[in-house]
Amino acid sequence: MNPLLPVAVAGLLMLAGTTAAPPTGDTIDQGRTKGVVLSHSKIVISGDGARGGKSDGYVLKRPCWYEPGLDAQEMLKTQEDLRAYFFRFSKDATAEKFEKFLEQFRERIGQQGRWWGPAYNAADPKGEACFGALDPFVFVPPGTTPPSGITVQELAEIARAALTVPEPTVRLSPDAKSYVNLPTWVWLEGIGAPTRSVTATIPGVMSATVVATLQEIKIDPGTGGDRAEVTVSGCGAQGKPYVKGGTFSCGVRYLRSSVDQPQEKYTLTVTTVWPVTVQGDVAAQFAPVEVGTTRDVPVGEIQSNVRPQ
Repeated sequence: MNPLLPVAVAGLLMLAGTTAAPPTGDTIDQGRTKGVVLSHSKIVISGDGARGGKSDGYVLKRPCWYEPGLDAQEMLKTQEDLRAYFFRFSKDATAEKFEKFLEQFRERIGQQGRWWGPAYNAADPKGEACFGALDPFVFVPPGTTPPSGITVQELAEIARAALTVPEPTVRLSPDAKSYVNLPTWVWLEGIGAPTRSVTATIPGVMSATVVATLQEIKIDPGTGGDRAEVTVSGCGAQGKPYVKGGTFSCGVRYLRSSVDQPQEKYTLTVTTVWPVTVQGDVAAQFAPVEVGTTRDVPVGEIQSNVRPQ
């Protein structure tokens, strides 16, 4: 880092053209330490998958990076405008030192290229330290990417980290209580459209879009195979609603009462599985988003009395 830069933070903010506040559409599950919170970044997060859902806590492979910023002329003007900050925050500032500081920008006038500045994921505990180890600005010739410079593949990663999917309501039949050997039908409500997308964009430079499509559900009855049988052959993407006289093909048949379980209930979990694709010519592959929702299921035994004839 240039030792003549007592106003590195101010200069960086001007270079990035943003504040440290997270952008609109930025997402992070508050119950996790994972997610994405962009800081000092020009990246814009958009799409119906960037809000109102649940994250699976995808972690970026690298918590900080360089982003393209101003051209040589714009950068020089920006730094010249920081003169007041230079003298305000540096105890030993002089006009000579400030002019020397500006030389690194003046010598780039007339050269093709842009200044790149650092940004980071503030949701990652290592993000701020990673950011602090980068230079506040790097001049990059056109058509090239500097070491640690963001790529379209990493932009797709950021979109993936911002991706959320709906947390649906699990419906059961019977609903309030099931019984031993009685089929418990399982289906979902509240998902809406079965696709969600997120686009991460550096305006005027590049963008990447990821799309999650609901494919299937997984059912965990909350107990072992000796106490429950799971049937998923007819579940499809959102389960199978109960139909009187219909064939049971999605749900659980509990084989033993829950009277000996905590709170006398089984905890059934339904997990939605959303495979993720990347649009365009981007060499990136991601595991599906999987989000689980639970329901307590009390299971009783049907009592019968046998009367002598």
